[in-house]
Amino acid sequence: MKVSELSDRSGLPVQTIKYYIREGLLPKGAATAATRAEYDDTHLERLRLIRALREVGELPIASVKRIVSAVDDEDIGLHDLLGTAAYALSPSADPQPGEPEWRAARQDVDAIVAELGWRVTPDAPTRDLLAQAFLALRRLGLPIVWTELRPYIEAATIIAEHEIGAVPLEGERGRAVQTAVATNVLYEKVLLALRRMAQENASAQRFGGSG
Repeated sequence: MKVSELSDRSGLPVQTIKYYIREGLLPKGAATAATRAEYDDTHLERLRLIRALREVGELPIASVKRIVSAVDDEDIGLHDLLGTAAYALSPSADPQPGEPEWRAARQDVDAIVAELGWRVTPDAPTRDLLAQAFLALRRLGLPIVWTELRPYIEAATIIAEHEIGAVPLEGERGRAVQTAVATNVLYEKVLLALRRMAQENASAQRFGGSG
């Protein structure tokens, strides 16, 4: 297909496609003339992945480039590939290693991960993110206790197993990353909305109300 058709099918302007080619995110097409090239479905799939990372994941070009490079490296297994995308998508925390309260919160997170037997790398950004949440709760006088945390752990386990189970094992590696991006970003919003609606329903049932 010509670049104009690739633009129509991907929903991206021609200039954007050419920019992605210059940045090394998208392979060049097969040259058919001095100023003309042909593209195929692999280019379309790559553009869908880039669009998901840019528009849904809101990632900068540098992060997209790292993920695309991992997709193209067949020596990187699917677990590490998905990890590259997940770490790029993780919200940034504000570690305070010099603060005793922060160190205590981080140690609690590490202890929980160890207790659960979860295989989470020591430098996972989610460890700092959870520690930051623990620290904020403690400063509000709401310390974390195991009985309060357990329902969240159980729910997170069920959701994670469902989402990872939806990742395709065969076919285009970029499609697996695209699926992971959608579940991480979009279904996170679905989960938040459902949780808040469920809270409203539970409140109405317990306290009454007209809502």
